Amino acid sequence: MSREKLLEVKNLKQYFKSGRKSVVKAVDGLNFDIYKGETFGLVGESGCGKSTTGRTIIRLYDATDGEVLFKGENVHAKKSRGELKKFNRKMQMIFQDPYASLNPRMTVKDIIAEGMDIHGLVKNEKERTEKVHELLRTVGLNKEHANRYPHEFSGGQRQRIGIARALAVEPEFIIADEPISALDVSIQAQVVNLMKKLQKERGLTYLFIAHDLSMVKYISDRIGVMYFGKMVELAESDELYKNPIHPYTKSLLSAIPLPDPDYERNRKRVPYDPSIHDTSEEPEFREVRPGHWVLCTTKEFEQYKAELENK
Repeated sequence: MSREKLLEVKNLKQYFKSGRKSVVKAVDGLNFDIYKGETFGLVGESGCGKSTTGRTIIRLYDATDGEVLFKGENVHAKKSRGELKKFNRKMQMIFQDPYASLNPRMTVKDIIAEGMDIHGLVKNEKERTEKVHELLRTVGLNKEHANRYPHEFSGGQRQRIGIARALAVEPEFIIADEPISALDVSIQAQVVNLMKKLQKERGLTYLFIAHDLSMVKYISDRIGVMYFGKMVELAESDELYKNPIHPYTKSLLSAIPLPDPDYERNRKRVPYDPSIHDTSEEPEFREVRPGHWVLCTTKEFEQYKAELENK
């Protein structure tokens, strides 16, 4: 069965100048696709470039090089205000910090309706109010919340408002940039379950950026692992957890705690040592088994394939 590619990222680079001469390669040659209706998880430690990737895809940053194709159209080639406006309606973002991402001077109603106003999606104030009330119900809040201000809500409630704001323009694709990392653990699962429910009801596609691998496994169909601006491994969620190949992925997985005292007592954290890699050639992204890709040299590729066969 062939799946429809909604987003294609080709050799994406995002470099920032640091001082007079040095350059930070925040994103350095990324290649991946996201299919319609799926959740693609992007994971890695802080500073690996995953949030920069999301912001470059949605054009909060202009790419240094490479292409981002959304439904076959180059996002970074869009120049006119009309083109950008049309694109912005199809792709929305949920931000990491629910405290900083909502304007404290605006009511919840105006925050949620802002996108509808910009895109002319409502005919009058009555329709605007009805849509806001409907969106509040959709994200588990109620219409009485519409006339309140952000400071009157908890972090979990604010993130629900952020989700309602993203949904207001009826997008096809949502980039969720660490949407649960600022929330209490008890609230994180509620927000993720809400996102899964909305995806099913509205046919949404997600890029879910996070550093918590256990939560990413729960929500994602496929996962890409980033390390210092590069994708080092990409596979279906279950495959990545059962058969991690790249030493960095193994290190990340070894750090996941489990609610099992015996396991935790004996759990061995695997440190990642970049010096173990073969330096005889430039590593490439290679498919070690169908759908499972790893950044490696030819020599490492043979080692990884043998490792999988012996499992």
